[in-house]
Amino acid sequence: MSTVADKLAKKSTHKTSAKQVRLRLVYIDFWSAVKLSFLAAVALAIVTVVSFFLIYMVVLTTGLIAQMDEFLRGFTDGSLSISTFLGLPQVMAFATILAILNLIIVTVLGAVVAGIYNLAVKVTGGLLVGFTSN
Repeated sequence: MSTVADKLAKKSTHKTSAKQVRLRLVYIDFWSAVKLSFLAAVALAIVTVVSFFLIYMVVLTTGLIAQMDEFLRGFTDGSLSISTFLGLPQVMAFATILAILNLIIVTVLGAVVAGIYNLAVKVTGGLLVGFTSN
């Protein structure tokens, strides 16, 4: 079985003093993948909440919410106001709910990808990875 790594190893004409090791990744630990994906999901959740806060502050500072209120008052008799629906508590509650849902989804997807990879290794033989020490 000739792979790209084999061809590149044969093309190397000069001797290097570094030791080269080629390993095959044949197993991903399920719980390690779950923990790592959970950690990535927590980071994504923090970014989501902070970005919602910053975007809300920019929209509030530029006066877009006030302009939308005036625009809607032109169509309605003043009974509908966007500022009642788009307050900081409502925006942060939505951001928190979205962050929690993303946390669950990313963690489950990390577990599913690890499981699929472990099943696919039985068919493909694993991922060939080359390492060198300098």
